[in-house]
Amino acid sequence: MRRRLSLTLLCCLLAAPFPAAAATGRIIKVLPQWLDLHGRHSLTPSLYDRDAYQANLRAHPKLRSGLRFYIQWKARGPAFSPLKLRLELRGIAKGNLPTQLVLEYDVKPGGWFSHWTSLPVTGEEYRKFGDLSAWRATLWEGDQLLGEQKSFLW
Repeated sequence: MRRRLSLTLLCCLLAAPFPAAAATGRIIKVLPQWLDLHGRHSLTPSLYDRDAYQANLRAHPKLRSGLRFYIQWKARGPAFSPLKLRLELRGIAKGNLPTQLVLEYDVKPGGWFSHWTSLPVTGEEYRKFGDLSAWRATLWEGDQLLGEQKSFLW
């Protein structure tokens, strides 16, 4: 009798529906970097040299050919909708007209470690956009916001 009762109880517990956990994610770091006329963000691997070169590119717009955002993100768990990394940019074009640009990139969740994704703005798109004034990076699962990082002026 006791064995049947415990077996029935065990079957009921196994048959009970458990809530499915959705993906969890976040944006860890966003690194906006100017690109020179050769597509480089730095001349050497040194972080100090990279920061000095970025300051030089910031001060001399004629030496720039584009802008690249390195975004570090992390997502765990099953994703029931596709994951998207979205980058929204606000800028000032010639004549002080505000410009806006949205870049989206499909990403896949995975593992315990974070991932880096590069989103460049180069060529004609960069020339039309003008100077950068603010940015916001978001991680989405379908229409649900998982994580966000934004600049001070956003």
